[in-house]
Amino acid sequence: MRAWQVDELGEPREVMRLRDGLPLPAPGPGQLLVRVRAAAVNFPDALMVRGQYQVRPPLPFTPGVELCGTVERTGAEVGGWSAGERVIGNPVLPGGAFAEYALLDAAAAFRAPQALDDAEAAALHIGYQTAWFALHRRAALRPGETLLVHAAAGGVGSAAVQLGRASGARVIAVVGGAEKAAVARELGADLVVDRTAEDFVTVVKEATGGRGADVVFDPVGGDAYTGSTRCVAFEGRIVVVGFAAGQIPAPALNHALVKNYAILGLHWGLYNTHDPQAVRATHEQLTELAEQGVVRPLVSARLPLGEAAAGVQQVADGRSTGRVVILLDT
Repeated sequence: MRAWQVDELGEPREVMRLRDGLPLPAPGPGQLLVRVRAAAVNFPDALMVRGQYQVRPPLPFTPGVELCGTVERTGAEVGGWSAGERVIGNPVLPGGAFAEYALLDAAAAFRAPQALDDAEAAALHIGYQTAWFALHRRAALRPGETLLVHAAAGGVGSAAVQLGRASGARVIAVVGGAEKAAVARELGADLVVDRTAEDFVTVVKEATGGRGADVVFDPVGGDAYTGSTRCVAFEGRIVVVGFAAGQIPAPALNHALVKNYAILGLHWGLYNTHDPQAVRATHEQLTELAEQGVVRPLVSARLPLGEAAAGVQQVADGRSTGRVVILLDT
């Protein structure tokens, strides 16, 4: 089979290599061998290739943490799956999704929503699960509240905008640049702030009559987090999802005390270990929302397998909107 491999850590365009003639992985007990149809590029892919992610697979490894494919065959002790069924999930590293075949743990595999094509289905799992758990499990977002979403035109940010709207919240989207602002408006944000032209703190305060945002969804860190503490509402909740800016804030806890807001962390992957039933229940709800047309992953680019390194670099450099998806011959 063909697969991208990383032999040394560095920038994706420099260290990712497309190789042919590699052996197909063999499914072990409880695993599915999946023929990959589409693989969504995630920011963690870039971090993993650079050696900056908390998960560090042994070299060489194939990047790609999210896919949609069809079941080729099952390992021992697997029930409920048949060859040809469409499936989404996170591949078993070190054999990632940027390959023609990959392995999934059957217990953590999910049926792809029929309402979504392969590229959209590949982009559903991580981004929308993360946004759902952030907004509902951690922040307990309520209808009528104001939700502030940073990096709102990105993969996980765009999911938060759609799910925020679906929950009845008023969504204020923060983006960087006019092109991304247009994307956020198309996603349905009630108010869009281009941080390159406006101060989002001032805009949020004006838009809420000085009250501030009830919930902040922050996958950026750095100045985005610092500014959020200045415009979060009384009893507001800031959900820390990631640090795409490359700067990890050091929160002033006395400030949280004085303003009476909560700082909540979200590492969605831990739910797969600590509460897998919640992950499965969320998938069912997301599937229903997809069937209703309420949520649909924003796929901004569909690239062939041969351009996967360029796609990962594009996401690493912050030049993408929504999801970049690698498509394989089907």
